[in-house]
Amino acid sequence: MYYTIDKDNDVTVHDSAPAAQDGTILFATEKQFAKATAEWPISRFVEVWNGFAGVAGPFGELKPVTKFMDRQTGIKRIWKAIQLLAEDVMRASIRDAEAKLKAAQATAAPTPRTRKRAAKKDAMPPTAPAQETPAKTPREGSQTAKVVALLKQEGGATLAEIMAATEWQAHSVRGFISTLPKKTGLAVTSTRRESDKARVYAAR
Repeated sequence: MYYTIDKDNDVTVHDSAPAAQDGTILFATEKQFAKATAEWPISRFVEVWNGFAGVAGPFGELKPVTKFMDRQTGIKRIWKAIQLLAEDVMRASIRDAEAKLKAAQATAAPTPRTRKRAAKKDAMPPTAPAQETPAKTPREGSQTAKVVALLKQEGGATLAEIMAATEWQAHSVRGFISTLPKKTGLAVTSTRRESDKARVYAAR
């Protein structure tokens, strides 16, 4: 797992290392996190921590703070919160994968006629795997399909809109969106709308 924190203190989980972006730090271990934040003021650690604290789900027991005693305390506590985020994102991905598997199994059983035809073609060279297309096209009705539809609409969708559609928490949404380019082949952009400063995601 890789993690990024942007200039707005949004934390995102990645399956692989993303391209470098201005104002965004990238790390995979607690030691790398400590090194990447060596120049941060203590107040920024408080801001990042309070972005987790109190959020329902795996972060419900975390309490907001007004300060940390020292830099090392902030690093350790934020790193633990980030691991909770990674686990939450992983669970969401597993649930979506299980739903896809059940849908595939429901339609995979061939009819007797299909088996007879398949037997006649045993000697033919195998065709390319058929699972490439499902990987690019989300199953209708799945959480992935819901999120993709929102991102593809004109103007994209705000973080709040995606949270309402999926019933996920903010950090889960951010982490899930970070996996979409690999899962669907879509190019996802993240911007902050000037009118109300809302985070907006779009895909093409």
